[in-house]
Amino acid sequence: MKQTGFLFDLDGVIIDSESEYTKIWSEINRQFPSGKENLAYIIKGQTLTKILNDNFPPEKHEEVKSLLHRLENEMRYDYCEGAESFLEDLNERRAPIALVTSSDEVKMAHLYEEIPGFRQKIGHIIDASRVKRSKPDPEGYLTAAASLGVDIRNCVVFEDSVQGVMAGRASGAYVVGIEGTKKREEIEPYADVVVKSLQEIDIEELTKLLENR
Repeated sequence: MKQTGFLFDLDGVIIDSESEYTKIWSEINRQFPSGKENLAYIIKGQTLTKILNDNFPPEKHEEVKSLLHRLENEMRYDYCEGAESFLEDLNERRAPIALVTSSDEVKMAHLYEEIPGFRQKIGHIIDASRVKRSKPDPEGYLTAAASLGVDIRNCVVFEDSVQGVMAGRASGAYVVGIEGTKKREEIEPYADVVVKSLQEIDIEELTKLLENR
């Protein structure tokens, strides 16, 4: 029997923070105009390094990072609908789990403080410090699969952004799109299935599907 790996994006999939990040980046864009009115939507799923390099002059990078970390430190994190119980179910099954996020170590440290026990639910965490290329490049998901010791073809990726589902598709994994951050029609072209939340996922059925893939 082939082992199935479960690879998750963080914001908008596990943690309900996308609306807060839209506010944060809108405020950053107000204080440090990028010239892009819809910046908060363009950058979803990208690493901070890519966001800074693509949208702000080098001399402003440290100021933007400082403001971002200050605003992030004021955030309060909570699980997306069904996410906590889904992770607990996977842990009971001893399923290989990895997180692939564009978040940096500062944001992750704050998250661990806000949600005690979160770190223990995830086997491997691939954050921005572990990759050189941002989504939609598949590097993060390929790194996660290798960390778990599971063939990427036997992995399922859970994503909510267009860049994220594109990265999952490019990696060769089975892709579950989570509707919400983006409309169904935006992520559907790059996903094998689209759901409203992790509550809709039957782990037994999904595992059998991956075994026969």
